[in-house]
Amino acid sequence: MSHLLFEPLTLRGLTFRNRIWVPPMCQYSVETLDGVPAPWHTVHYGSMARGGAGAVIVEATGVTPEARISAKDLGLWNDEQRDAFVPIVDFLHSQGAAAGIQLAHAGRKASTWPEWGNDQSGSLPESEGGWQTVAPSALAFDGLAAPRALSEEEIAEVVAAFRDSARRAIEAGFDFVEIHAAHGYLLHEFLSPLSNTRTDSYGGSSENRARLLLEIVDATRAEVGEDVPVFVRLSATDWTEGGLNLEDTVEIAGWLKDHGVDLIDVSSGGNVMAKIPVGPGYQTNLAAGVREGSGLPTAAVGLINEPFQGEHILATGQADAILVGREYLRDPNFALRAADALRFDIDYRPAQYHRAYN
Repeated sequence: MSHLLFEPLTLRGLTFRNRIWVPPMCQYSVETLDGVPAPWHTVHYGSMARGGAGAVIVEATGVTPEARISAKDLGLWNDEQRDAFVPIVDFLHSQGAAAGIQLAHAGRKASTWPEWGNDQSGSLPESEGGWQTVAPSALAFDGLAAPRALSEEEIAEVVAAFRDSARRAIEAGFDFVEIHAAHGYLLHEFLSPLSNTRTDSYGGSSENRARLLLEIVDATRAEVGEDVPVFVRLSATDWTEGGLNLEDTVEIAGWLKDHGVDLIDVSSGGNVMAKIPVGPGYQTNLAAGVREGSGLPTAAVGLINEPFQGEHILATGQADAILVGREYLRDPNFALRAADALRFDIDYRPAQYHRAYN
């Protein structure tokens, strides 16, 4: 029996102990509303590292206060936030997991009520602490307040914010960074013709629509150095006529490869309301298409719930790693369980739990 899930993977100067990774999943748990991680984050991420994950990617983290999806999101725009991440990263490392963080700007989908903990939905009004959202064009996401179109000067400030957050991530000890360009947030909004109707150098052609993302990748690479892997999360399709499709995403991934990106985290949708055929592994064919078309490693995500399912994804060449989200929330020991299911002996079961495995 093969054990591809437990083969190490090396990207630049970082070796992951296995290919079962935890994707970024918003927790909306910063009760202080200042972007500083809370005890919840330490336990949440630490439990998954202790449970055998090869990598743990911290949830979408705002590069500015206005970049957050909600006021309860994490941030990395100041040194207080950076310093609060240090013990979390240290614990992930103590458990053998690589530590990553997803740097994000929510664009026109910012300033919303948190997903849970209240009976409200939609945009957070300014009277409740909300703020004016921004986007490539003044086009609202369905059900949310209208954004303001960014000026070219403000676009340069967005690039600088990602650069500064990447620097703080490395200072906090993170091993790699992921740039969030999916799910209808700012960078996806620029990439998609459904949300970007600009007529300047950041709109129109696919090259122009990708300009901001490539500028951020270049700034990030310059900041983190040559040994640190840089991932990008892309929505491979908008699931809507006239929007991004797999062919477009393969082209974008090729440009990202030329600019030093090491892996594409392949998701889909989120930029407009669309009918998505959700089911087990419903996005793995997209990861396969990006991998084959661009030559870049990919990580597959989307209802990957079983060890043999994950092994099949790797064995059939659809991806180089799997991102297990909901199942890791249900079972923080998913990687340990996968080793049992595949009858593979690992040496990083917590000694404190040895009774459970005798």
